[in-house]
Amino acid sequence: MATKVYFTDLKVDNKKSLLEKIPKLLEPFNLAERFRQNSLVAVKLHFGEWGNLAHLRPQWARKVVEVLKGLSVKPFLTDTNTLYKGSRSDAVSHIETAIANGFDFAVVKAPVIIADGLRGNSYELIKLDLPVLKEFYIAKEIYRADGLVVLTHFKGHELSGFGGTIKNLAMGGAARKGKLQQHSTLTPKVNKRLCAGCGTCLEFCPVEAPELAVGAKKKRFRINPKKCIGCGECIAVCPKGAIKVQWNEQAVPFMKKMAEYAYAVLSNKQGRAVFLNFIMDVSPACDCHHYNDYPVVRNIGILASDDPVAIDQASVELVNAEPSLPGAKICADPGEDKFKSLYPKVDWEIQLAHAEEIGLGTRDYELVRV
Repeated sequence: MATKVYFTDLKVDNKKSLLEKIPKLLEPFNLAERFRQNSLVAVKLHFGEWGNLAHLRPQWARKVVEVLKGLSVKPFLTDTNTLYKGSRSDAVSHIETAIANGFDFAVVKAPVIIADGLRGNSYELIKLDLPVLKEFYIAKEIYRADGLVVLTHFKGHELSGFGGTIKNLAMGGAARKGKLQQHSTLTPKVNKRLCAGCGTCLEFCPVEAPELAVGAKKKRFRINPKKCIGCGECIAVCPKGAIKVQWNEQAVPFMKKMAEYAYAVLSNKQGRAVFLNFIMDVSPACDCHHYNDYPVVRNIGILASDDPVAIDQASVELVNAEPSLPGAKICADPGEDKFKSLYPKVDWEIQLAHAEEIGLGTRDYELVRV
């Protein structure tokens, strides 16, 4: 049976703010029945790395907070610390970055709580008999929250093709140990010819896995597989594009583990989770970077569903139905796969297929315009 995915474009009638579309999108989900009064509801989102301007604007979060407070619910904004060095690798820096990007109590009217603690070590161990993984390290405050409203900036992603609700739940809902578990099969490799020996990879690596290649004719780096934790930061920051994941044998387990982690995050939230995908500023890469590139397609709209698989499937298809923007990183016609054009070796469908297989949701959806 097809799941309903609600959609609104970004056109306005009667000169009303786009923010007023949020209550209408949430109306079909009867939040008053999902979230009891005085319950602690996590508004899960990505605050954006400092310097990145493609992340969701705090006004969207504030409108969701207003809706929840109207139900006498106690909302809080949350995310988890990152594996890599950056402005969100510990709770102190993370909260400072969230505030710098506009997610301050004075703006959003809800507190920011980092779900996996000071250094990412606060988790609940969940045991589930899934095809790839049996144990899951879920960020404690996300697991303990009475409900979830997940706000996702839909975009491209170097490791998963696209970043949607599933990735937001899987990586964003996992404590440090869970992120390591998901990334464990990814060992990047340096292209000897392209490497300029600049050391940017070493600068950003949290475990100093990049090392100078001993005996090489020119200065270049290699990745020490014994040190590498698979976070993928070196791939993102290399100015020459010299570092790539060996996708031939590594992609499938990574994608499947990501889908299973999303399942685990929602394992105690049946009927108490709603998802919003914002298809705007569709940048080629993750908001984890301290920069963002020109959007791939035009701003399309906002989707809402209680099925994480259906909402991501719908989002992909809406993006792929568009022509790429002039000047974008790719040149693709309507109907062409934008994410395959961005990352030819990444089969993004794996995460959706496995998610459907394990019962996380369905790829069969009905798009309902609001």
